[in-house]
Amino acid sequence: MPSNDVRILAQAAVPTAAVGAVAAVVSGVVAGGKGAIGAGVATLVVILFMGIGLYVLQRTAKSLPHLFQAMGLMLYAAQILLLFVFLAAFKHTTLFHPKAFALTLVAGTLTWIAAQTRAHMKSKILYVEPDSGSKPEKTGHSS
Repeated sequence: MPSNDVRILAQAAVPTAAVGAVAAVVSGVVAGGKGAIGAGVATLVVILFMGIGLYVLQRTAKSLPHLFQAMGLMLYAAQILLLFVFLAAFKHTTLFHPKAFALTLVAGTLTWIAAQTRAHMKSKILYVEPDSGSKPEKTGHSS
């Protein structure tokens, strides 16, 4: 991954991990150890799903730029669908507290999206790749 992509990934993952840590503490106090485990698992799921999505989207932007926007829409829809499937699959689990898991999953996802949006707005991404070795051609017209 180019350094700009890694920077955006870090700027989205760090706030998400911080929200997950706060959610784990709060869930641990409210629901006990299973609540803290549920919040921790939810945070890992969000960082994993969204991180892989960002990676796939950046690869698509470089290899198939004409599909970038459509891929972005499809990717976010697929991520949200996968998160709902994950929620449904672990709805009645006894491994962790499902409500703590679900609330942390929603909070982590919203935090990731907000942080990624902020990172993209703050980054200085070139829209056109500058040519390093070519000189402007003379057309014969004087200005």
